[in-house]
Amino acid sequence: MIGKESIKYSLRNLKNRKTRSVFTIFSILIGIATIFIFVSFGMGLYNYIEEISTGSSANKILIQPKGTGFSDTTFSFSEREVDAVKSASGVYEATGIYFKTVEIKQNDKLVYTYLIGYDPNKPLLLELSDLEIFRGRNLESGDKGVVAGYNYLIPDKVFSKGYSLNQNLEVNGEKLRIIGFYESIGSPQDDAQIYVTNDVVKELFGDDVKYNWIVAEGDVSRIDNVVENIERKLRKERDLEEGKEDFYVQTYEDMIETYKVVLDIVIGFIIVIALISVLVSSVNTANTMIISVLERKKEIGIIKSIGGTNSEIFGIFLFESSFLGFIAGSIGVFLGWIFTFVAGEILEVLGYGFLSPYYSFNLFAGCILFAMITGAIAGVVPAVKASKTNPVETLRYE
Repeated sequence: MIGKESIKYSLRNLKNRKTRSVFTIFSILIGIATIFIFVSFGMGLYNYIEEISTGSSANKILIQPKGTGFSDTTFSFSEREVDAVKSASGVYEATGIYFKTVEIKQNDKLVYTYLIGYDPNKPLLLELSDLEIFRGRNLESGDKGVVAGYNYLIPDKVFSKGYSLNQNLEVNGEKLRIIGFYESIGSPQDDAQIYVTNDVVKELFGDDVKYNWIVAEGDVSRIDNVVENIERKLRKERDLEEGKEDFYVQTYEDMIETYKVVLDIVIGFIIVIALISVLVSSVNTANTMIISVLERKKEIGIIKSIGGTNSEIFGIFLFESSFLGFIAGSIGVFLGWIFTFVAGEILEVLGYGFLSPYYSFNLFAGCILFAMITGAIAGVVPAVKASKTNPVETLRYE
């Protein structure tokens, strides 16, 4: 549709009108860079979710307080209720989890974090959270020490001085020996948590302390039915009517799907905003091309008078708008990559490693192609208009 000479002519025209071309490119690249940034971070989050959803967590079930969720330390389960869950049909094992706010002190500095207590003989929580030891070892029955989150190793993360194995960590005024550190989870809050045995929790909070969560392991082949059985047992034990539960029972897959749905909504909303930006820029591109047609009526007439066809004229203007889209897309992708790379490094340093961007050939090529198509679509109407101009009238045009 367009030959080598026509391409040279188009490029020369864009260069001669570089100010207008630059503004057109700028209006498109902002939208493309925005799309690239949020899609790359979105894909990174999806990959993170996929990583933590693999392994031994598929048959895990988490029972938590309804409404207040993860951080509610006032809601409690008794040992009898843990036994009730364990007795539900399809449940292989169940264990109570303590989740308490504690004060940790280093010299004169105090921080407050979450202490998580579990039975080392039933490490369902570790399997659910996919926690792995980075240094030292996991808790064992009878241990009076603590396994600390990754950030306690690093100076200026939790305290100015990092800790090492066998040092004492002062928790609620009690000194607990550090017997291990977990690998980084990627969240400052999670990486500042500490883990102890149930016996240590009772020493710190008294023998009448109750569980905040229950983690169960069930028959994955009929997991939905197992959830119903657990709900029925707990309603009976807590003397609650159906529909008025003060707890909710979630499978691990349910939790992952919830995160994905929320992520879909957030990323979708942001991409819609970016697409609106691209739409506005495409209108700007169309306006630029229409003005270009009006300014170049005489040129069009000359091209037609020496044998230029309608398709060649159409191709010239379509190429120009597509080329503007290509340049805008390439620059937008490059700027998006620079931004996400730097932001990813900063987030890693700040402890939010799970927010790392993800790159793929399809992301780079897709954004550039989308920009080209946007430019091409914006240039169709001006190109058609230019191709249908009457050469006699255009040669008279002043």
